[in-house]
Amino acid sequence: MIARLRGTVLEAYPNRLVVDVQGVGYEVHVPLSTFDRLHAAEGLPVDLRTHLHIRETAHTLYGFSSEEERDVFLLLIDRVSGIGPAIAMAVLSGMPVPAFKTAVVQNDVTALSRVKGVGKKTAERIVLELKDKVGVVDTWQDAAAGQMSAGAADAELALIALGYKQVDARKAVRKVLDAEPGAATEALVRGALRHLQG
Repeated sequence: MIARLRGTVLEAYPNRLVVDVQGVGYEVHVPLSTFDRLHAAEGLPVDLRTHLHIRETAHTLYGFSSEEERDVFLLLIDRVSGIGPAIAMAVLSGMPVPAFKTAVVQNDVTALSRVKGVGKKTAERIVLELKDKVGVVDTWQDAAAGQMSAGAADAELALIALGYKQVDARKAVRKVLDAEPGAATEALVRGALRHLQG
């Protein structure tokens, strides 16, 4: 699995980049939000969080400028029935992650259905399945209300994206925070995974 790429941009298009990593050119599909945030241009250094999507006919690499974008992408393709990478990328291209979270929290099907490629039924499914299946909304609401740090919320969402239940993810993150109060998101995820797998 390719989880991260750090290299130089060889080719830059709004929906994909070719990144040179020590002489190997990786084609990476990116949402417009990532392209805009990176100001990607030929010759510039780039650091992407990635997901390698494998199908019978293709191996496609998707890249994101932040863990948060990748986590939302994974939640959409793994937890919402009928959503594949193309629609997940359209959602990330069509609205910023905070706006997406707000739309899910507030049941704003209209805002989601404005995204190109997402109709009303798909938008309803996104809201229903993200709320009912994984408890993602609870994490977003707690972070927005200041009941947990942004780093803890990001770690919890990363664990949820990996398939863990929200309740278990929260307990594991809290155990790590009790031992290391100032732990960064990546340290929280690693420590929580040790608790969940041990």
